[in-house]
Amino acid sequence: MQSVQYGCKISGQLGGGNLEEGKRLIISVLGHDRVGIIAAIAGILAEANVNILDISQTILQGFFTMIMVVDMGSSKTELSSLRDLLTAKGQELGLQVTVQHEDIFNFMHRI
Repeated sequence: MQSVQYGCKISGQLGGGNLEEGKRLIISVLGHDRVGIIAAIAGILAEANVNILDISQTILQGFFTMIMVVDMGSSKTELSSLRDLLTAKGQELGLQVTVQHEDIFNFMHRI
């Protein structure tokens, strides 16, 4: 099992601070491992001026899994357009890409 985690410190915390509320998304990516998955997803985010706040990626017996927390505060791209771009790239790479607003993600996963 291979596991890689990346994180970066930013001004404020993921739960608040200087980040504008309502601008964070949770992106999950699932599928068979292959070269270039992170680069492809991160490239779309960079083009849309979406900042990656946190990323966790693991490969389990050949299956790639990644979860990203991103900030759209500086992006001019609409959420629906970003979702369409990421979903299309996922289909091209044989991956399932899910994009959820942080509030929806938190509501669905609360105990």
